[in-house]
Amino acid sequence: MLNIIYSIIYGIIEGITEWLPISSTGHLILAENFLKFEGLSEGFFDMFDVVIQLGAILAVVVLYFKNIWPLKMQKSKHGGSSKVVWDKNILVLWAKILVACIPAAIVGLLFDDILNKYLYNSWVVATMLILVGIAFIIIENKKKNMKPRVENISDLTYKDALIIGLFQLIAAIFPGTSRSGATIIGALLIGISRTVAAEYTFYLAIPVMFGASLLKILKFGLSFTGMELAVLLVGMIVAFLVSIFVIKFLMNYIKKHDFKVFGWYRIVLGIIVIILLGIL
Repeated sequence: MLNIIYSIIYGIIEGITEWLPISSTGHLILAENFLKFEGLSEGFFDMFDVVIQLGAILAVVVLYFKNIWPLKMQKSKHGGSSKVVWDKNILVLWAKILVACIPAAIVGLLFDDILNKYLYNSWVVATMLILVGIAFIIIENKKKNMKPRVENISDLTYKDALIIGLFQLIAAIFPGTSRSGATIIGALLIGISRTVAAEYTFYLAIPVMFGASLLKILKFGLSFTGMELAVLLVGMIVAFLVSIFVIKFLMNYIKKHDFKVFGWYRIVLGIIVIILLGIL
Protein backbone atom coordinates (compact mmCIF):
# COMPACT_ATOMS: atom_id res chain seq x y z
CA MET A 1 0.00 0.00 0.00
CA LEU A 2 2.89 2.35 0.75
CA ASN A 3 4.17 1.88 -2.81
CA ILE A 4 0.78 2.98 -4.18
CA ILE A 5 0.79 6.09 -1.98
CA TYR A 6 4.29 6.92 -3.21
CA SER A 7 3.12 6.36 -6.79
CA ILE A 8 0.29 8.87 -6.28
CA ILE A 9 2.75 11.43 -4.92
CA TYR A 10 5.10 10.83 -7.85
CA GLY A 11 2.15 11.24 -10.23
CA ILE A 12 1.28 14.60 -8.69
CA ILE A 13 4.92 15.73 -8.91
CA GLU A 14 5.14 14.60 -12.55
CA GLY A 15 1.85 16.22 -13.54
CA ILE A 16 2.94 19.57 -12.14
CA THR A 17 6.60 19.64 -13.09
CA GLU A 18 6.41 18.15 -16.61
CA TRP A 19 4.78 21.29 -17.98
CA LEU A 20 6.07 24.03 -15.71
CA PRO A 21 9.70 24.73 -16.72
CA ILE A 22 11.13 23.45 -13.44
CA SER A 23 12.26 19.90 -14.43
CA SER A 24 10.09 16.85 -13.86
CA THR A 25 13.03 14.41 -13.98
CA GLY A 26 14.95 16.57 -11.52
CA HIS A 27 12.07 16.62 -9.04
CA LEU A 28 11.51 12.87 -9.39
CA ILE A 29 15.21 12.15 -8.76
CA LEU A 30 15.13 14.40 -5.68
CA ALA A 31 11.89 12.81 -4.45
CA GLU A 32 13.45 9.34 -4.71
CA ASN A 33 15.77 10.26 -1.84
CA PHE A 34 12.73 10.37 0.45
CA LEU A 35 10.13 8.13 -1.23
CA LYS A 36 11.75 4.78 -1.93
CA PHE A 37 9.67 1.94 -3.34
CA GLU A 38 9.92 -1.31 -1.40
CA GLY A 39 10.09 -4.84 -2.76
CA LEU A 40 10.27 -3.88 -6.44
CA SER A 41 12.79 -5.01 -9.06
CA GLU A 42 16.23 -3.45 -9.34
CA GLY A 43 16.13 -0.72 -11.95
CA PHE A 44 12.35 -0.26 -11.65
CA PHE A 45 12.57 3.40 -10.61
CA ASP A 46 14.89 4.28 -13.50
CA MET A 47 12.17 3.02 -15.81
CA PHE A 48 9.29 4.39 -13.72
CA ASP A 49 10.48 8.01 -13.65
CA VAL A 50 10.45 8.08 -17.47
CA VAL A 51 7.39 5.97 -18.30
CA ILE A 52 5.20 7.82 -15.77
CA GLN A 53 5.54 10.79 -18.10
CA LEU A 54 3.31 9.00 -20.62
CA GLY A 55 0.36 9.92 -18.43
CA ALA A 56 1.29 13.58 -18.66
CA ILE A 57 1.79 13.31 -22.44
CA LEU A 58 -1.68 11.84 -22.90
CA ALA A 59 -3.06 15.04 -21.35
CA VAL A 60 -1.57 16.99 -24.28
CA VAL A 61 -3.10 14.56 -26.76
CA VAL A 62 -6.53 15.01 -25.17
CA LEU A 63 -6.38 18.80 -24.84
CA TYR A 64 -4.86 19.51 -28.27
CA PHE A 65 -6.24 16.61 -30.28
CA LYS A 66 -7.78 18.84 -32.96
CA ASN A 67 -4.48 20.68 -33.40
CA ILE A 68 -2.30 17.59 -33.83
CA TRP A 69 -4.51 14.94 -35.48
CA PRO A 70 -3.91 15.22 -39.26
CA LEU A 71 -6.98 13.32 -40.48
CA LYS A 72 -10.06 15.51 -40.94
CA MET A 73 -13.59 14.96 -42.20
CA GLN A 74 -14.31 17.09 -45.25
CA LYS A 75 -17.84 17.68 -46.48
CA SER A 76 -18.50 17.22 -50.19
CA LYS A 77 -19.15 20.44 -52.12
CA HIS A 78 -21.94 18.74 -54.08
CA GLY A 79 -23.90 17.35 -51.17
CA GLY A 80 -22.34 13.89 -51.24
CA SER A 81 -20.96 11.95 -48.31
CA SER A 82 -18.05 13.35 -46.31
CA LYS A 83 -14.57 11.98 -46.87
CA VAL A 84 -11.39 11.75 -44.80
CA VAL A 85 -8.56 14.02 -45.92
CA TRP A 86 -5.08 14.85 -44.68
CA ASP A 87 -4.62 18.30 -43.13
CA LYS A 88 -1.43 19.56 -44.80
CA ASN A 89 -0.77 22.21 -42.15
CA ILE A 90 -0.78 19.61 -39.38
CA LEU A 91 1.46 17.31 -41.42
CA VAL A 92 3.94 20.18 -41.79
CA LEU A 93 3.73 20.82 -38.03
CA TRP A 94 4.58 17.16 -37.37
CA ALA A 95 7.50 17.35 -39.77
CA LYS A 96 8.87 20.29 -37.77
CA ILE A 97 8.28 18.42 -34.52
CA LEU A 98 10.23 15.40 -35.79
CA VAL A 99 13.09 17.62 -36.97
CA ALA A 100 13.33 19.07 -33.46
CA CYS A 101 13.40 15.56 -31.95
CA ILE A 102 16.32 14.24 -34.02
CA PRO A 103 19.21 15.51 -31.83
CA ALA A 104 17.75 14.17 -28.55
CA ALA A 105 16.77 10.87 -30.19
CA ILE A 106 20.31 10.24 -31.44
CA VAL A 107 21.90 11.04 -28.08
CA GLY A 108 19.29 9.04 -26.16
CA LEU A 109 19.80 5.91 -28.25
CA LEU A 110 23.60 6.08 -28.14
CA PHE A 111 24.35 7.33 -24.64
CA ASP A 112 21.32 6.62 -22.40
CA ASP A 113 23.15 4.23 -20.06
CA ILE A 114 26.22 6.49 -19.75
CA LEU A 115 24.09 9.55 -18.98
CA ASN A 116 22.13 7.65 -16.34
CA LYS A 117 25.31 6.40 -14.69
CA TYR A 118 27.27 9.65 -14.49
CA LEU A 119 24.82 12.56 -14.64
CA TYR A 120 21.50 11.46 -13.15
CA ASN A 121 22.17 12.45 -9.55
CA SER A 122 21.09 15.16 -7.10
CA TRP A 123 24.24 17.30 -7.51
CA VAL A 124 23.74 17.68 -11.25
CA VAL A 125 20.03 18.36 -10.75
CA ALA A 126 20.70 21.11 -8.21
CA THR A 127 23.33 22.74 -10.42
CA MET A 128 21.11 22.76 -13.50
CA LEU A 129 18.12 24.03 -11.52
CA ILE A 130 20.15 27.10 -10.61
CA LEU A 131 21.83 27.68 -13.98
CA VAL A 132 18.64 27.40 -16.02
CA GLY A 133 16.80 29.53 -13.46
CA ILE A 134 19.38 32.29 -13.95
CA ALA A 135 19.04 31.90 -17.72
CA PHE A 136 15.27 32.40 -17.53
CA ILE A 137 15.64 35.64 -15.57
CA ILE A 138 18.35 37.04 -17.86
CA ILE A 139 16.48 36.16 -21.07
CA GLU A 140 13.14 37.50 -19.83
CA ASN A 141 14.79 40.78 -18.80
CA LYS A 142 16.50 41.05 -22.18
CA LYS A 143 13.32 40.27 -24.14
CA LYS A 144 11.01 42.37 -21.95
CA ASN A 145 10.19 45.11 -24.48
CA MET A 146 10.91 43.22 -27.68
CA LYS A 147 8.14 42.14 -30.06
CA PRO A 148 8.24 38.39 -30.85
CA ARG A 149 9.20 37.43 -34.39
CA VAL A 150 6.84 34.42 -34.34
CA GLU A 151 3.38 34.70 -32.77
CA ASN A 152 1.68 31.79 -34.53
CA ILE A 153 2.87 28.19 -34.40
CA SER A 154 2.35 27.79 -38.15
CA ASP A 155 5.03 30.46 -38.73
CA LEU A 156 7.79 28.36 -37.17
CA THR A 157 10.44 27.45 -39.72
CA TYR A 158 12.43 24.21 -39.96
CA LYS A 159 15.47 26.18 -38.81
CA ASP A 160 13.53 27.30 -35.72
CA ALA A 161 12.55 23.68 -35.08
CA LEU A 162 16.13 22.44 -35.29
CA ILE A 163 17.43 25.16 -32.97
CA ILE A 164 14.75 24.34 -30.40
CA GLY A 165 15.66 20.67 -30.80
CA LEU A 166 19.28 21.44 -29.96
CA PHE A 167 18.16 23.14 -26.76
CA GLN A 168 16.02 20.10 -25.97
CA LEU A 169 19.22 18.06 -26.27
CA ILE A 170 20.65 19.93 -23.26
CA ALA A 171 17.76 18.64 -21.15
CA ALA A 172 18.30 15.11 -22.43
CA ILE A 173 21.91 15.22 -21.21
CA PHE A 174 21.61 17.14 -17.94
CA PRO A 175 18.76 16.24 -15.53
CA GLY A 176 17.39 19.27 -13.75
CA THR A 177 17.54 21.33 -16.93
CA SER A 178 13.85 20.69 -17.74
CA ARG A 179 12.89 19.65 -21.24
CA SER A 180 10.18 22.30 -21.37
CA GLY A 181 12.51 24.84 -19.76
CA ALA A 182 15.27 24.24 -22.30
CA THR A 183 12.97 24.38 -25.32
CA ILE A 184 11.19 27.50 -24.06
CA ILE A 185 14.51 29.26 -23.46
CA GLY A 186 15.67 28.30 -26.96
CA ALA A 187 12.40 29.53 -28.45
CA LEU A 188 12.50 32.85 -26.59
CA LEU A 189 16.09 33.45 -27.68
CA ILE A 190 15.18 33.20 -31.37
CA GLY A 191 12.16 35.48 -31.08
CA ILE A 192 9.25 33.12 -30.53
CA SER A 193 6.37 34.26 -28.31
CA ARG A 194 5.79 32.66 -24.91
CA THR A 195 2.47 31.08 -25.90
CA VAL A 196 3.86 29.56 -29.10
CA ALA A 197 6.99 28.39 -27.25
CA ALA A 198 4.89 26.65 -24.58
CA GLU A 199 2.46 25.06 -27.05
CA TYR A 200 5.25 23.81 -29.30
CA THR A 201 6.99 22.38 -26.24
CA PHE A 202 3.84 20.42 -25.42
CA TYR A 203 3.80 18.91 -28.90
CA LEU A 204 7.50 18.07 -28.80
CA ALA A 205 6.93 16.03 -25.67
CA ILE A 206 4.71 13.54 -27.51
CA PRO A 207 7.28 11.74 -29.72
CA VAL A 208 10.15 12.39 -27.29
CA MET A 209 8.47 10.80 -24.30
CA PHE A 210 6.86 7.97 -26.25
CA GLY A 211 10.28 7.11 -27.65
CA ALA A 212 12.06 7.44 -24.30
CA SER A 213 9.40 5.35 -22.56
CA LEU A 214 9.61 2.59 -25.17
CA LEU A 215 13.40 2.50 -24.78
CA LYS A 216 13.17 2.27 -20.98
CA ILE A 217 10.49 -0.46 -21.07
CA LEU A 218 12.50 -2.57 -23.51
CA LYS A 219 15.62 -2.22 -21.35
CA PHE A 220 13.71 -3.08 -18.17
CA GLY A 221 11.88 -5.96 -19.83
CA LEU A 222 8.17 -6.76 -20.00
CA SER A 223 8.12 -9.04 -16.95
CA PHE A 224 6.34 -6.71 -14.51
CA THR A 225 5.07 -8.04 -11.20
CA GLY A 226 1.48 -7.23 -10.27
CA MET A 227 2.64 -4.57 -7.81
CA GLU A 228 5.01 -2.97 -10.33
CA LEU A 229 2.27 -2.76 -12.92
CA ALA A 230 -0.14 -1.25 -10.37
CA VAL A 231 2.44 1.32 -9.25
CA LEU A 232 3.17 2.32 -12.85
CA LEU A 233 -0.49 2.62 -13.88
CA VAL A 234 -1.48 4.60 -10.78
CA GLY A 235 1.38 7.03 -11.32
CA MET A 236 0.46 7.52 -14.98
CA ILE A 237 -3.25 8.07 -14.25
CA VAL A 238 -2.53 10.63 -11.54
CA ALA A 239 0.01 12.39 -13.78
CA PHE A 240 -2.61 12.56 -16.55
CA LEU A 241 -5.30 14.09 -14.33
CA VAL A 242 -2.97 16.65 -12.73
CA SER A 243 -1.47 17.57 -16.13
CA ILE A 244 -4.89 18.55 -17.51
CA PHE A 245 -5.20 21.30 -14.92
CA VAL A 246 -1.54 22.38 -15.01
CA ILE A 247 -1.45 22.80 -18.81
CA LYS A 248 -4.56 24.98 -18.72
CA PHE A 249 -3.10 27.01 -15.85
CA LEU A 250 0.23 27.58 -17.62
CA MET A 251 -1.34 28.73 -20.91
CA ASN A 252 -3.54 31.21 -19.05
CA TYR A 253 -0.67 32.36 -16.84
CA ILE A 254 1.80 33.21 -19.60
CA LYS A 255 -0.74 35.35 -21.45
CA LYS A 256 -0.20 37.98 -18.75
CA HIS A 257 3.08 37.01 -17.08
CA ASP A 258 6.62 36.00 -17.99
CA PHE A 259 8.66 32.97 -16.88
CA LYS A 260 10.80 34.73 -14.27
CA VAL A 261 8.87 33.34 -11.31
CA PHE A 262 9.88 29.84 -12.43
CA GLY A 263 13.48 31.01 -12.70
CA TRP A 264 13.47 32.23 -9.09
CA TYR A 265 11.80 29.00 -7.94
CA ARG A 266 14.52 26.96 -9.63
CA ILE A 267 17.31 29.00 -8.03
CA VAL A 268 15.83 28.75 -4.52
CA LEU A 269 15.17 25.01 -4.86
CA GLY A 270 18.66 24.39 -6.25
CA ILE A 271 20.27 26.21 -3.33
CA ILE A 272 18.14 24.30 -0.81
CA VAL A 273 19.11 20.98 -2.42
CA ILE A 274 22.83 21.84 -2.29
CA ILE A 275 22.53 22.79 1.37
CA LEU A 276 20.73 19.54 2.18
CA LEU A 277 23.28 17.50 0.24
CA GLY A 278 26.05 19.19 2.18
CA ILE A 279 24.35 18.51 5.50
CA LEU A 280 23.26 14.94 4.77
